[in-house]
Amino acid sequence: MWSLIARKITLRAKIETLGSRHLSLSSNKRSQLKLLKTKGFINGEWVSARSGKTFEVTNPATTQVIASVPDMDVTDTETAIAAANEAFQSWGNTTAKERATLLRKWYNAMQDHASELAALVTAEAGKPLPEALGEINYGNSFVEWFSEEARRVHGDVVQSPQKSKEMIMVKQPIGVAALITPWNFPQAMITRKAGAALAAGCTCVIKPAEDTPFTALALAELANQVGIPKGVINVVTSGRANAPAIGNILCTSPHVAGLSFTGSTEVGKLLYRQCASGVKRVGLELGGNAPFIVFDTADLDKAVEGAIASKFRNCGQTCVSANRFIIQENVFEPFVRKLKEKMAALKLGDGTKPDVNQGPLINMKQVEKVESIVKDAVDKGANVVFGGKRATQIGAQFYEPTLLTGIKPDMACYTEEIFGPVAVCVKFQTEEEAVAIGNSTNRGLAGYFYSNNVGQVWRVARRLEVGMVGVNEGLISAAEAAFGGIKESGIGREGSHYGLDEYIYIKYICFGNLQ
Repeated sequence: MWSLIARKITLRAKIETLGSRHLSLSSNKRSQLKLLKTKGFINGEWVSARSGKTFEVTNPATTQVIASVPDMDVTDTETAIAAANEAFQSWGNTTAKERATLLRKWYNAMQDHASELAALVTAEAGKPLPEALGEINYGNSFVEWFSEEARRVHGDVVQSPQKSKEMIMVKQPIGVAALITPWNFPQAMITRKAGAALAAGCTCVIKPAEDTPFTALALAELANQVGIPKGVINVVTSGRANAPAIGNILCTSPHVAGLSFTGSTEVGKLLYRQCASGVKRVGLELGGNAPFIVFDTADLDKAVEGAIASKFRNCGQTCVSANRFIIQENVFEPFVRKLKEKMAALKLGDGTKPDVNQGPLINMKQVEKVESIVKDAVDKGANVVFGGKRATQIGAQFYEPTLLTGIKPDMACYTEEIFGPVAVCVKFQTEEEAVAIGNSTNRGLAGYFYSNNVGQVWRVARRLEVGMVGVNEGLISAAEAAFGGIKESGIGREGSHYGLDEYIYIKYICFGNLQ
């Protein structure tokens, strides 16, 4: 069942390697995290915050402190922006081949250190090691992809309406790109953005989430090791208190040309407004409320496998996670029964243990949010089929995989993105009703449905108001695919050849008086 998470990735040998290094994240064993860096990275140097302040980062599975990192502020961020701006003057003029070569070296280094990177992800994000390694391979694939796409940034020669003129369109990098990344995929969300930005010729200032800064710093270390010039990649770490001011300066600085953000819709809207003053290029990958529709023609076993993969990967903490399971009336009971059986097989615990496939929630705030959503549903009449409470016997930040039925539109679990291990099942009768339920939200990131009716497949795929659709498939992300949403789920696309567009200007050049 859980092998779906790492499908198409050869994990066996690497997992065995990791298995021989089961890490205790207690402070006396931090040395086992070989790529652990505890300073910010600006202009090719490891630096402390100018204020001297730091903040602690904890392991969500054990709540133990891993280490402290600089609590940087606006002054530190302005230094990083200046370094990136200076580096852009040369990096922006490198050839595509030169950038491609360095990106390929960065990719190779990340592949060589995949187990160390996975250990960091498990330590700070709580993912089980096999799942963390799956993220590393997935994240690395973006750098590999954009190392190849760098040499395919082509312009156009346009047929002029006048014989005396020639018209061409060239593509140029926009400049310094600010990248604000989330904690749920601390490696892949950086590589998906930075790979494209660097391939286009941009330089970067990366602001990782305060919960997961170590993976970002490790990526900077590997970039430095392979010779990516100083100032091209900068990493600014900060605690929650300084994050809003840092976000504001990244949006308003005249030396930042564009912003790419992955996170909540509410924060995305704020950053969007702040970028408006400088009319900056903006890419936003925001929250979702993904429907997962199961029609009565579906293969239920495959639908349940897809549901487990989509819902419980990273303990439900993914923006494309299935949020509402919309099940046709004729197959509702058998689907719920089969889903419960699979959920019962999930093993919670510290992700360094080999039999664990379900980790903790990232922090107590997230635990409280999930708990409140479940309580709201139960108070309004929902049925708890499985789970439904904190798994305090495992640890403070663990929540049981939970299955709810009897869902009504006035429940928070129906309208809000849960971002936790809670599956809510809604019954429907007709195709039109299912699509209407799926579209009854202002979010439009991903949607999934299972059907073996060919005509229905085409109809529903077109009618779902989302940017990405999984048809008989619960895992849809890949470097080759265009990732992004519509409505309040964001602007722009990441991955695929479209991912470069966020970091490129088109310049029209007209040559006159040629005859």
